[in-house]
Amino acid sequence: MPTLDLTASSVELTRALCDIPSVSDDETALADAIYAAVSAYPHLDVERDGDTIIARTSLGRPQRVAIAGHIDTVPINDNLPTREVDEDGQAYLWGRGTVDMKGGVAVQLKLAAELNDPRVDLTWIWYDHEEVDSARNALTRLVASRPEVFQADFAILGEPSNGQVEGGCNGTLRAVVRTHGVRAHSARSWIGENAIHKAAPILTRLAEYRPRSIDVDGLVYREGLNAVAIRGGVAGNVIPDLCAVEVNYRFAPKRSGEEAAAHVREVFAGFDVEIVDVAPGARPGLDAPLAQEFLAAVGAEPRPKYGWTDVARFSELGVPAVNFGPGDPHLAHHDNERVPVAQILAVEEGLRAWLAAR
Repeated sequence: MPTLDLTASSVELTRALCDIPSVSDDETALADAIYAAVSAYPHLDVERDGDTIIARTSLGRPQRVAIAGHIDTVPINDNLPTREVDEDGQAYLWGRGTVDMKGGVAVQLKLAAELNDPRVDLTWIWYDHEEVDSARNALTRLVASRPEVFQADFAILGEPSNGQVEGGCNGTLRAVVRTHGVRAHSARSWIGENAIHKAAPILTRLAEYRPRSIDVDGLVYREGLNAVAIRGGVAGNVIPDLCAVEVNYRFAPKRSGEEAAAHVREVFAGFDVEIVDVAPGARPGLDAPLAQEFLAAVGAEPRPKYGWTDVARFSELGVPAVNFGPGDPHLAHHDNERVPVAQILAVEEGLRAWLAAR
C-alpha cells in the first residue's frame, strides 16, 4: 500500500500525492494512504466515509473553520510520474494533479499534522469524485446524510487560485437544445426535414449572445453561454430527424438555479430545451469577520472565481467560503499541468500564519 510522510515538505508531499494515481473512480489507494497518515496524529479525530477522510480538532475553540480538498484527478495522459522542471528560472512541479488539486491537498495534510494548537477548531475534509457529475461528488452524499460535517463559521477550498483568494464562484448549468425533423433518403432530401439544418438558429443565437459581467458584493463575475457538444446524424445517406446541442451556462452567483434555467429557456425560446444539470454558485462571503481576518493574514486581494467549485455547497448551508490554493486555474486538466514550487510554499506559509496566530 502506498504511504505518505507528513513530515516531508509540502512540495515533496505534493509529488508523493500525484504519484499515487487517483483518477475519479480510482481514489481508494490514495484515500487509504491519507487515512493511515493522518490517523497517526492524536490531536485529530479521524473517520472515513467511503473514500472521503474527515479529520477534526476538538479543542473547544469558539469558532470552527472547515478546510477541504478533493483527491481525484481527471484522466492521466502521459503526465505521470511528476518531475521538477525549470522555466525562465522558476522551478515547477509538473504532472497530473499538481494544479488540480494535490498541491492544495499537500498543504492541508501537512498543516493538519503539524497544527495541534490552532487558533480555531478545524475540520479537514479530503473527498472523492469531484471531477465527475455533481450527483457522484462525495460532498453531495455528505450534505444529504451528514450535514453536521459542514458546520463551521468559515470554509476554505484548496482549489487552484494562483495563491490568491477567490471568493465564491459562478454557477453552472447544462442544457440540451433539440431540433426535430423527418428521416428520408438523402437522394430525396425534399421528402424529409433535416434536423441538423434546423439547429443553425441555435448556433446563431449563441454566436450573437453577449454575456454579462455582474458585480456581486464587490467582485465582478463574468458569465458565459456556449455550445459544448452537438450530436446528430443517422447514416451517410439518411436525412437526420434529430439534432441535440449541449449548452453550458456559467452564471453569476446573483442568479439562483431557477433563474438561470429560466434565462436559458428564454434565449432558446421556440426550441425543445431540457435542463440536465444545474449547480448554483456562491456569493463571495468576504464580509464574514473570519474571512476578513484571513484576507489580512495572507495579504491577498480577493478576486472572483469564474469556475464552479464546492464552495457553493458550504454557501448553500450558510457557511461563507473561499478558494485558496496553489496553481494556475488555466492549467487545471491541461496536459502540461504544472505548479510553481514557490506558490505551494507561499500558500502553506499564509495558511499556517493565520491558523497558528493566537
